[in-house]
Amino acid sequence: MPVYTHGGDILTAQAAYGGEVLDFSANLTPLGMPAPVAEAVRQAADQSACYPDPLCRDLRRAIAAHDGVGEEQVVCGNGAADLIFRLVFALKPKKALVTAPAFSEYEEAVTCVGCQVARYTLDQSRNFDLDAGFVDAIEPGIDLVFLCTPNNPTGRLIGQDLLGAVVERCGAVGAVLVVDECFLPLATGGPGLAPWLANHSHLVLLRAFTKSYAMAGLRLGYCLTANQGLREQLGRFAQPWSVSTPAQAAGVAALTCCPHWPAEGRRLVENSRPGLAAGLTAAGCTVIPGQANYLLFRLPGVADLKERLLERGVLIRSCANYHGLGPDWYRVCVRGEEENRRLLAALSEVQ
Repeated sequence: MPVYTHGGDILTAQAAYGGEVLDFSANLTPLGMPAPVAEAVRQAADQSACYPDPLCRDLRRAIAAHDGVGEEQVVCGNGAADLIFRLVFALKPKKALVTAPAFSEYEEAVTCVGCQVARYTLDQSRNFDLDAGFVDAIEPGIDLVFLCTPNNPTGRLIGQDLLGAVVERCGAVGAVLVVDECFLPLATGGPGLAPWLANHSHLVLLRAFTKSYAMAGLRLGYCLTANQGLREQLGRFAQPWSVSTPAQAAGVAALTCCPHWPAEGRRLVENSRPGLAAGLTAAGCTVIPGQANYLLFRLPGVADLKERLLERGVLIRSCANYHGLGPDWYRVCVRGEEENRRLLAALSEVQ
C-alpha cells in the first residue's frame, strides 16, 4: 500500500490508536465547517442523481464576485491539488523552480512529466523567509515557478515587494508563476494578488475552500488567471464533471451565506497562536514564528514525536519528507485554546 505523507489521515491514526484522535495534522480553520455550508451539501445530495454542472456556472459567478475578478478568469477543480497537476500536464514544463521546504505536490506534479526540478533552499536562520536571491534563481530556461504564501510548512508570508519582483522576473524570462494562496485567508496577511492578474498573463493564483471553510472532504479549489489560452488548456486536461454537485453547492453557500468565516477563523488563530507557540517553546521546541494557522517546530534529536503523541490520542504532522527539513521537524495546526492545551499536555507526558 502506498505511504500517505500528508496530514489529515485520521482513519489510519484512529486505527493505530484504537479510538478517537485529536487531529493537529490538517491545517483547517478552528471554527469547523459553517452550518449553511453543511446544509447546502445536504440539500445538494437530493439533486445528485443528475450530473453536476460541468462549467460550474453558479460557483464561478460567486467566486468572481467575491474575489473581484472576471467570471471567465475562474477555473474550478477537485481541490487545489487537482489544479496543480492539471497545470503541469497542460504546460509540460522542462524545468521548474520550487522552494525547499514547500508543499510536496508541486515537485511531485512536475516530475510526472519528466520535468527537471531546481530547488531554492530557504535559510532556517532567517525563519525560512524567501529572500531576493530567489529572483536571481529565476534564470532563462525556467518554465514554471511555484511559490506559496504563507508557505507550507513554515507559515511565513512573502512580502509584496519581493512578490512583485518575482512576478516581473518570471515575465521577463517567459516563466509561468503559480502563487498558492490557499492559506492566505487564515493568515496575518493581505488580500492576495488577484488585482495583478489583468496585467500579468503569466500569473496563476491557487485558492481553495479546504482550509478556510473546513471542507477538506468535499474537495473544492480553483485557480485564477487572465491567460485565456491556459484556461482552455486546463479545461482539456480536466476529467469530466470534476466538481461534484454537493461541492459546488457548498462553495456557493460559503461565499454567499458566510463570507465572514475566514476572517473570524483568522481572529481566533491570531488570539490562540501565541500561547501555542509559547507552550511549544517552553517544552524545548524551536518554533518558527508562523503567520498562518499552523506552526512549524523542531524538537532536536526526537524523530518519533508523531508516534509518541499518537499514543496519547493526538495526531501531528511529521515534516521528515520536506526537502530542507529533517526527521525532528513537525507541524501542528492552531486550534482552540482548550485543544491546544491538550496538545501541550500530551507533549509534556511524552518527553
